[in-house]
Amino acid sequence: MPANDFLSASMRTLPLVAILRGLSPAEAPAIGEALDTAGFAMLEVPLNSPQPLDSIALLAARHPAKLVGAGTVLAAAQVREVHAAGGRLVVAPNFDAAVVREAVRLDMVCLPGILTPTEAFGALAAGAHGLKLFPAEMGSPAVVKALLAVLPAGTPLLPVGGVSVANIADWRAAGAAGCGIGSALYKPGKSAAAVQQDARAFAAAWHGTQAA
Repeated sequence: MPANDFLSASMRTLPLVAILRGLSPAEAPAIGEALDTAGFAMLEVPLNSPQPLDSIALLAARHPAKLVGAGTVLAAAQVREVHAAGGRLVVAPNFDAAVVREAVRLDMVCLPGILTPTEAFGALAAGAHGLKLFPAEMGSPAVVKALLAVLPAGTPLLPVGGVSVANIADWRAAGAAGCGIGSALYKPGKSAAAVQQDARAFAAAWHGTQAA
């Protein structure tokens, strides 16, 4: 499936990215199943996790219909490694044109990190499929609204950092297309049952804001 279509399908299912920083390959199968049961369609294993490519390979093989890939991707060579492991998603804390272009070349979904309009337009010009507003704690839902007023219509903007069940409605109301959820969803050693419970809470909170 082409990258744009894969992203669109995943966003329609549930536009929340599970950021699994610190996930180990031993934990990956159980955590992947927990998130699958809760309805998550996008799974990100940051590359500063232990043996991240192994976890990505496991998750991608077990959940081929899900958009699985890596976060904290800082170089084009890392994009190629994620692709070789079966990942289709590239997320970064920053905007690096070489990373975006390599992901696009390999038909991978790319969500670079941006905080300013200059970074946002540069990332889109390089071919980014959507934008990660990071760190969202430095901004506010008002920043999302302001950025979306000038970005091309339909640009997916996903705040990451500090998103919680309590405030996700505010981000959604400002126009965020989705959100990335990190430590509020998963921390190393957290049980699969607890991850599933929190994942369900985030999904319910997002759907609740959609229905409002």
